[in-house]
Amino acid sequence: MALLIGIVIGLMLGLTGAGGSVFAVPLLILVLSLPVGDAIGIALGAVAISALYGTLNNWRYKSILWIPAIILGTAGVLFAPVGKLIGNQLSPTLLLFCFNCLAIVIALRMWRQASKHPEQATVIRSSQMTPESFVGPVCRMSTTGQFEWRPRCVGSLVIGGLVVGLLTGLFGVGGGFLIVPLLLFLSQVSMQQAVGTSLLIITAVAMSGFISFATTAPHVDWPLLFLITVGGVVGMFIGRMVGYKIASAQLQKIFSISLIAIALITLVHQWLSSSI
Repeated sequence: MALLIGIVIGLMLGLTGAGGSVFAVPLLILVLSLPVGDAIGIALGAVAISALYGTLNNWRYKSILWIPAIILGTAGVLFAPVGKLIGNQLSPTLLLFCFNCLAIVIALRMWRQASKHPEQATVIRSSQMTPESFVGPVCRMSTTGQFEWRPRCVGSLVIGGLVVGLLTGLFGVGGGFLIVPLLLFLSQVSMQQAVGTSLLIITAVAMSGFISFATTAPHVDWPLLFLITVGGVVGMFIGRMVGYKIASAQLQKIFSISLIAIALITLVHQWLSSSI
């Protein structure tokens, strides 16, 4: 079952432009009955390795914008442990409630994006990029339109990285639902580059959050993490093989409905558990 959950996580992470990794935590809670804190920690580890596999493939096709990735990713890496520390101070009930509220927001954004920009739904993290669609790092916050090492360009990426890092450490999500629109807002890069770059940032930030979890948790279920991680890589591989055939606005909407459903089921499950 853990292997199957990993495949689902990897498949969702590879097939969605944003929000795929948010399926991990509720699946681990509902199917494997993990405590909220352990589910978030295991999800971070599985997402980090799955995203690393996808990043290595994107590296070959040069779809990564290194300057924004390094700036945003570094800020996220530094603040993911802060998010984990904050999460440790919250009650599991409150943490799970906030997580599922965030999941519903992500799902609604996925639906809206699929409705307003259906062509973007065909761009997935496991897709290949052609050299013709490459655009150099640019910055709408600069007067020239090009990236400049000035407060406006750098500061906007740093602030975005801080938010991504906090949410990643706090809830175990990859942060792609923020990274992709942030890159598209700050620059005029292609959707493929934004999605490809997000995977590298997710790798670094999720790994930082997992390390924070592993060093503070009294026990880490390494065999479980291994099975889920193997499944995640398999899911990313499957997404790479079939993604260009099935990725569509309709699929994105199905994901959003599924995410809302699993978030509501998790909330009801938590409420029933606390009532007993």
